[in-house]
Amino acid sequence: MTETPRDRLRELLDAVLDEDNRTLDEMAGDAYASPYHFNRLLAKNAYETPVAMRRRVMLERAAWQLRQGTTVTDAAWAAGYESVEGFSRAFSRAFGHPPSTPPAQSASHWLPAKNGIHFHPPMSLWVHSTEQPMNPLTEQLVQHDLDDTRDLIEVAKGLPDEAYRREHFPQDTVLRWDGEDSSIANVLEHQVFTKEVWLAAIEGSDFPDQRGDDPATLLERHDAAAARWLGFVRDIESRGAWDDRLIDALCDPPESFQMGSVVAHVLTFAAHRRQLVRQMLRGSGVETDHGDPIEWLRDRRGEGHAHP
Repeated sequence: MTETPRDRLRELLDAVLDEDNRTLDEMAGDAYASPYHFNRLLAKNAYETPVAMRRRVMLERAAWQLRQGTTVTDAAWAAGYESVEGFSRAFSRAFGHPPSTPPAQSASHWLPAKNGIHFHPPMSLWVHSTEQPMNPLTEQLVQHDLDDTRDLIEVAKGLPDEAYRREHFPQDTVLRWDGEDSSIANVLEHQVFTKEVWLAAIEGSDFPDQRGDDPATLLERHDAAAARWLGFVRDIESRGAWDDRLIDALCDPPESFQMGSVVAHVLTFAAHRRQLVRQMLRGSGVETDHGDPIEWLRDRRGEGHAHP
């Protein structure tokens, strides 16, 4: 009788998805490997780190469970999140809509993955060999902007209102039609409002109201816009519609914009404004990071920082 050959990759994947393995150390121990080698083997063979894969597959499972009638709270606990709020933020960033909002009937519970490895109910993996995931560079640029903006708003929540609204660069403007970018409050509000305006044009809705600009309200506005913005970019990517044109009826007179240029426009000025906020925070005595996409991606993948 021929002995079935050992499937080492399958063993590694099983360790990633075991219900009892929540940390890299636990996964590695279950696979009889050191955390370093376990992380390295998965990244090499499955093009994704164990922590990132588990997070993604658990979100896919949560999306499937929600469609079966599971509550958001139960889905959050089952996915390993310590709070419903944290789960909702992660789910919204991943799927482009909050977990409480029913997805389109035709929408998949799978998330983009280069390796084609996905959750398949009730709790197994499905390898989809012909998947065409979102371009990693596009995904990272868009997601980094959203995450970094959110982090800066969180930092701003700790500022006294006077420091939040203090003018650091009087009469400074990034884009003339947005008005002054002279304070942290100005810049962060413009950062959020820009996406709200473009989304209104894309979705054909009315010009959005500029609601409160206090950090707590901005955070709510950002999270709502971020999910829709990520969903829009993913849709454009999946359809290869970067050259499609948007007729913006909110302009007077209406203007035509190429979809790719819209995303490039938003990312370009968003990056500038994020660094502007950091400069103002430092001027207020608040230490901040550099907003480096390299460090952000390492954190997202559960890797350590290594500076040259």
